[in-house]
Amino acid sequence: MEYKQVIAVRLDLKMSRGKTCSQVAHASLGSAEIAMERKQEWYKAWKREGQKKVVVEVKGEKELFQLLESSRGLDLPCYLVEDAGLTELEPGTTTSIGIGPAPNDLIDKVTGHLRLLK
Repeated sequence: MEYKQVIAVRLDLKMSRGKTCSQVAHASLGSAEIAMERKQEWYKAWKREGQKKVVVEVKGEKELFQLLESSRGLDLPCYLVEDAGLTELEPGTTTSIGIGPAPNDLIDKVTGHLRLLK
């Protein structure tokens, strides 16, 4: 079985590249920490396989919350990022979500329809 982590980031916020990268990093780390606590077998397998990560885009906040709900419905580790508001965004702005690490087939049920971030 193969494992991956998917990070979805909002396009509508028009964040700078640096800000986008930092939000993706927060989502990745947050979700991985949750997996480490709740899905140790998945986390360890993902680490052994090289920690595959895929970054995808969503149009807005509504899609992030849909991904959150779908992920929780499948008991996938997930972490929704809310920005602290110190630079470009208002405090509490939801920017991204990390999902997994988890088996590829489970994550694809939630994120398989999304486009890669360009």
